[in-house]
Amino acid sequence: METRSKKELKENYKNRRVVGGIYGIKCSGNDRIWIKSTQNMVGQQNRFGFAVATNSCPEPAMLEDWKAYGAKSFSFVVLEEIKKGETQSEAEFSDDIAILLEIWIDKQKEERINEHAITSH
Repeated sequence: METRSKKELKENYKNRRVVGGIYGIKCSGNDRIWIKSTQNMVGQQNRFGFAVATNSCPEPAMLEDWKAYGAKSFSFVVLEEIKKGETQSEAEFSDDIAILLEIWIDKQKEERINEHAITSH
């Protein structure tokens, strides 16, 4: 590989827009969703696609459902994306994503409580 190409690749890598955020892995067999966070949404989607293609469960907590319903009943859902700021450090970006995850988990818990209240009347 010529030197100029390596420099261009390095520069492109440094200047890429990093997108992380909150995603869910949803099982259509029982409508269960596992909410997760990532600093690299595209990479996470690729890993999930590979897991489905090779029938290798991506998350130990969902193994029982994975076996019961099969890999094809799971889907990757982007819930919220956040772009890393140009001046933001990795630690700051990670902290922002962690806070966002807490918000989504709280939201999910609240929805479960509301669903239970509606169905118990």
